[in-house]
Amino acid sequence: MRKSPIFFGLLIVMITSMIYAGGISPNVRLGIDILEENDFDILKGKRVGLITNPTGVNRYLKSTVDILHESPDVDLVALYGPEHGVRGNYPGGEKVANTIDPVTGIPVYSLYGKTRRPTEESLKDIDVLVIDIQDIGCRSYTYISTMGYCMEAAAEYSKEFVVLDRPNPLTGNIVEGATVKDGFHSGVSAYKIPYVHGLTIGELAQVYNEEGLLTDGVKCDLTVVPMKGWKRRMSFKDTGLSWVPSSPHIPEGSTPPYYVATGVLGELYKINIGIGYTTPFKCYAAKWIDAQELATEMNKLGLAGVIFRPVFYRPYYGADKGKDVQGVQVHITDFKKVELLYLQFRFMEVHHKLYPEYDLFEMGKNRWRMFDRVCGTDEIRLTFSKNYKFDDIKPLFERDVKAFREMSKKYYLYK
Repeated sequence: MRKSPIFFGLLIVMITSMIYAGGISPNVRLGIDILEENDFDILKGKRVGLITNPTGVNRYLKSTVDILHESPDVDLVALYGPEHGVRGNYPGGEKVANTIDPVTGIPVYSLYGKTRRPTEESLKDIDVLVIDIQDIGCRSYTYISTMGYCMEAAAEYSKEFVVLDRPNPLTGNIVEGATVKDGFHSGVSAYKIPYVHGLTIGELAQVYNEEGLLTDGVKCDLTVVPMKGWKRRMSFKDTGLSWVPSSPHIPEGSTPPYYVATGVLGELYKINIGIGYTTPFKCYAAKWIDAQELATEMNKLGLAGVIFRPVFYRPYYGADKGKDVQGVQVHITDFKKVELLYLQFRFMEVHHKLYPEYDLFEMGKNRWRMFDRVCGTDEIRLTFSKNYKFDDIKPLFERDVKAFREMSKKYYLYK
């Protein structure tokens, strides 16, 4: 029997959807998928502002901006751009401008420029703020700070706040690091949570709102649209979803664990951590390091779930552009066993033993403030720099974990 053009059209649509989903049908339906399935019920009759970036897509990679803009049931009137911008065209750390979105013609208000939070003027034409952004599960990644700032603005100006939930690529089981201490709050440490928080962005919003973590303990009118099919044990690969780069140096869903394993050290700007090369956040390298020697000593530690391989490379851009560096590439072999945050401090201990003439804290003294903010306290640097012994700082990393884990369980949306 001859098939009609309609049949082949439907077949093409189905195959395309499968390709966009990474070759398989996703196991997880995202918050935006559930919002669509529910015919945008919580947004009907309201003027909507959307905080998003290129990661805001449904499970078949269609932009949340386009989904809301095209829906006859949604009145999308404003967009809000975090670090890197709504369309992802700003480099890390560069100020985002107020502009007009070239695709929809909708005004875009910056959340990473002169102000880091919505102004009264930018909110005057909306009734509800919606956020749809992929977090990576780590406090120093600025999107969750932006979310908190926006929740505070929503509370101040009496706007509803809706979170379209997404997976935590570090799983929902890993909690590591000290909570932020007074005096060390910033865009990379805005709220008193551990470095690795073990929550989805929706669960984290509930913690902010209900545990008095927002400035002056304010609370907004919060709604979380949960996912369906996500489990706390899932890595991003387990979801069946395709990863959209959440920033230029987080190109794959497998990258976030490496961000945790090297990013704090990277704030000193003295060790190349793969930024500027093809392995962002996956290396410890410098021009004075002997790769074979370092790999041998790192592997002698017998750390669970990780292997260190000698590497030699020449970065294409950044401070080490055109320079030959060598060191080790971090290869995580068992995600369930590796202690991510600790790895860079284990490296610093070994590095100090092998190359004591290259004191990383002394060399990077102009970066101490940022290092401390990322750590959430200066206790880590002050204690560790005395002897470069990891065991001296391990209790500082662990002292807040149990209490935070127990508190946050009240806000779990998934098992």
